[in-house]
Amino acid sequence: MRGIKLKGYRKLTKDKEIITFDKPKYVYIPLICSNSTDVEIKIRRGSNVKIGSVIAISNKNGLPILSSVSGTVIDYEDKYAYNGEIIKTVKIENNFKEEYIEVSDIKEIDKYTKKEFISILKDFGIRGLGGADFPTYIKYDTKTSIKNLIINAVECEPYITSDYTLLKDNISEILETIDAIMTINKIHNAYLVIKKDKKKLIKKIKEVIGSYPKIKLSTVPDIYPMGWEKNIVNYVLHKNYDRLPIEVNTVVNNVSTIYSIYEALKYKKYMDSRIVTIVGDGIKKSRNVKVKIGTDLSLVLEELGYKKKELLLISGGPMMGRAIESENFTITPNVNCVLILKTTENDIPNVCMRCGKCAAICPAKLSPVLIKESINDPKELKKLNVDRCVECGLCSYICPAKIMLRNSVVQAKKNVRDAK
Repeated sequence: MRGIKLKGYRKLTKDKEIITFDKPKYVYIPLICSNSTDVEIKIRRGSNVKIGSVIAISNKNGLPILSSVSGTVIDYEDKYAYNGEIIKTVKIENNFKEEYIEVSDIKEIDKYTKKEFISILKDFGIRGLGGADFPTYIKYDTKTSIKNLIINAVECEPYITSDYTLLKDNISEILETIDAIMTINKIHNAYLVIKKDKKKLIKKIKEVIGSYPKIKLSTVPDIYPMGWEKNIVNYVLHKNYDRLPIEVNTVVNNVSTIYSIYEALKYKKYMDSRIVTIVGDGIKKSRNVKVKIGTDLSLVLEELGYKKKELLLISGGPMMGRAIESENFTITPNVNCVLILKTTENDIPNVCMRCGKCAAICPAKLSPVLIKESINDPKELKKLNVDRCVECGLCSYICPAKIMLRNSVVQAKKNVRDAK
């Protein structure tokens, strides 16, 4: 299995309490889902909304985009969000009443039918919180038999601890939810997957997992990018697939997504917030922070002692993250980390040395430098299987010439999509 051991910085946040920041005066709900801005807006300026009110619906997959606060729709506004892109948002003034769209028929967590389960995942806006932003209901709404459920708690980026912290604080709830999902969907086996070096957490899980004999604790090596779905499925089940895990009768959910499912099933709570690791040497207090979806990052940074200066801000970890141009950045469901670093002099890229290290380390078995050289040739890029890239950043990390290969490959993927 291709990968590399990275220096870790998780001790900056992993044993510190989660800070809750849930009182923003305004939220900016991004009109985007699964990398698509093709949405139908369902709300007008001046409308009153509650937590769970439908702001828009994705035309791509039917997932509703929900309000994270109760209040009044003020306007539409372009904001930095998602992967550092400018996205149209709906600006809502928070009335701080925390009013919810009322729901009924709350059952015991494992007593829902599969049809009811899928409807809850959809109606309550549950998305993948590991970064993919993929609607969770689609994974379960399949005619293919689901035999295996894998819960991804690997978190292989070197700074991020949002999943770790949530799992540490909510082991019982997460195991209860996994068991309920298995019962509802008639799944045979479940695997909770974490890194071998999380010894304290492993011990804590073992103390309670015995009550759930169908759920297995699976530990994996501390190498990057071990958290990639294909790597996990291959390591745990010894199976490979082409595009989606369901091809091998498997569903993979991020552990934070599982907790959102727990809140939806147990309390009929909409996915209105998420935990974000905010960390780096450019901020006084590195913490995991629970924030409302649509919160302006600058407000959270102010709480953590951030002072505006020449700092590098990255949405995501250092390997797969993207630089953001301003701290006025909107928190979306796919943002699991904001990295704040003191700027340093950039390495000047040299000419490719043809060493082959980028191809040797690529977990998708691609040739990043050849993709870079064919960046404007969609036909050649298809031959080079550029769509298989998982954007892990190992090619840039390993390159002795300091060529930013990841950026080129990401652009090449976009060029192929645009050429269709």
